Amino acid sequence: MAEVALIVGAGPRLGASLARLCAAEGMAVAVAARGAPRWDTHAIGARAYACDATKHGEVELLFESVARDIGVPDLVLFNPAGRLAGTIESIDPNELERPLGILRGAFLVAQAAAKGMLARGSGTILFTGASTSVEGPPLQSAIAMYKFGIRGLAQSLARELHPKNVHVGHVYVIAGIAELGAKPGGDGNALSDEIAKAFLSLHRQHRSVWSWELGIAPWTAGIS
Repeated sequence: MAEVALIVGAGPRLGASLARLCAAEGMAVAVAARGAPRWDTHAIGARAYACDATKHGEVELLFESVARDIGVPDLVLFNPAGRLAGTIESIDPNELERPLGILRGAFLVAQAAAKGMLARGSGTILFTGASTSVEGPPLQSAIAMYKFGIRGLAQSLARELHPKNVHVGHVYVIAGIAELGAKPGGDGNALSDEIAKAFLSLHRQHRSVWSWELGIAPWTAGIS
């Protein structure tokens, strides 16, 4: 029986690349977003679902629908992102709803994924991070706040779930990500297809050598 991959926050870059790669590997693929995906999901045979990951009921319905339609996911990626930059005195507290909602969504998706995987006895839950997941640069306090939170969630879940045969991984990308099918403008951009391979490599790791975190960057950038 084919493995099942579910990508929550399936945008036209990393989300689309991982969906395409998983489909090429023979996996049944489901993608979820708040609106219609901005790329052709039908070309790879992926099932598309509408889901606001910040809402508990919608996340539960998503996982119920995917399990019914194609099976309990073997691989789940939480990929949504948000931007809110500015000085501490200039950021409108009302605008924090989006980044804090993403952090809540990471927990809800991980919780729903873990329930199905623990019942089956296997699975992989991955989170997309960035440089703001591991360092707090100036003018990005709101972004670092939720990115650090997702990294902490991943680390805690790895310690809880690895002994139960559920692999948890956090991948932070120190670069801009080139659009699916586009050529990068220079070595400062990371190719989404190559990033997707790094994510899938975590899913394929033997459990005797599981990694909970992977930092990746173009060769010109390095990792601090």
